[in-house]
Amino acid sequence: MIATGTPFGLGRFAGPDGTFTGLVVGEAVARLSCVRDGLSDGLPPVAVLARWDELADDLSRAAEQAVSGGLETQPVTSLRRLTPVEPRQLLAAGLNYRTHVIDLMVDQRVGSRPGMGVDEIRAEATAVMDERTRSGVPFLWVGLPTSVCGPDDDIVLRADSERTDWELELAAVIGVPARDVPRDDALSCVAGWTVANDLTARDFVGRDDLGPVGADWLQSKCAPTYKPIGPYLVPAALVEDPQALQIQLRLNGELMQDETTADMIFDVASLIAFASRQAQLLPGDVVLTGSPAGNGSHYDRWLRPGDVMEGSITGLGTQRNRVVSA
Repeated sequence: MIATGTPFGLGRFAGPDGTFTGLVVGEAVARLSCVRDGLSDGLPPVAVLARWDELADDLSRAAEQAVSGGLETQPVTSLRRLTPVEPRQLLAAGLNYRTHVIDLMVDQRVGSRPGMGVDEIRAEATAVMDERTRSGVPFLWVGLPTSVCGPDDDIVLRADSERTDWELELAAVIGVPARDVPRDDALSCVAGWTVANDLTARDFVGRDDLGPVGADWLQSKCAPTYKPIGPYLVPAALVEDPQALQIQLRLNGELMQDETTADMIFDVASLIAFASRQAQLLPGDVVLTGSPAGNGSHYDRWLRPGDVMEGSITGLGTQRNRVVSA
C-alpha cells in the first residue's frame, strides 16, 4: 500500500541538454534544482534519499506544487527514462513466491511417482512449501550490475537462447550500510522501491556437465539488458506496506503475471536480514525479492523479437521494454 500524501518518485532522465535527476508526479517531471535552491540536478536518486530527513518536506511540497501547477515541470514523454539506480551489488531471491514454486513443481512433476495425478503432485508440492515457510531460509544469488538497463530500453536476446523468460519483481534499494541487521530493523535499511524484471535464459539454468549439483546463474541471468530496472525510485516512506503491492506483467497486452507481494515465502524484511548476514550491503545496492507465478516457463511461451513487455507494481510505475534480436 502507498502511504497518504501526494505520491512521487525520483527518476533519472536524458534530454537534449544531458542527464538529470527529477521528481516525478504522474506524467510530469521537475528538476531537482526546481525543488530546492542549490540542489544539484546531477544528484543520484539514492543520494537524494540519503538526505531524506533534510529534504522530505521540500520534496513533498514540490510534489503538491507539481499537481497544482505551481512548479516548473516537463512531460515524461519528452525525455528518455534511465534506470534510477546503478548498483554496485545486485542480490536476487529465487523461488520466493509460494504459488510460483508450486506451479513449477507441478509443471516439472518434481518428486512425482508413477500414477500420480496433478492434484496429488500439487498437494505434495504445497506441503513442501508449507514446511519451507516454517523452517527454511531464503535462497539468494548474486547478479552483475552490467546486466542492468533502463525501464524503456530494448531487451537484446542472447543469440544462443531459445527460451528466455520474464520474471517481474519488486526491488528494494538499500540506503545505508547494512551488516547483520535484525529482521525487525531490516526495512529501515531501504531507501526506496522500484520495479525490476529478472530475465532468465532457461536453456542455460541447468548444465549437463554438472548433473544435479546446481544451476548456472551467470549464463542464464547476467547477459546485458537482462535486468531492466525502473522507471522510478519511490521513497520507502511513501510505501506503507511492501507486502501489499500488486505485480502485473503484460506481454503484447496480455496479462501474464498478476499477483500480490503477500504471496512471498520470505518477506522483504527477512530477505534483507538474511542477505546482511552473508554480505556487507551498501547504499545503492539492489535486492530483487523474487517473481510470482505466470512466467513463460509455465505457459511454455518464450520471449521472441518484436515482443513488448509492460511491467508495473502498485505506485511504482510501469516499465516498457521491447524485445529485439542480438
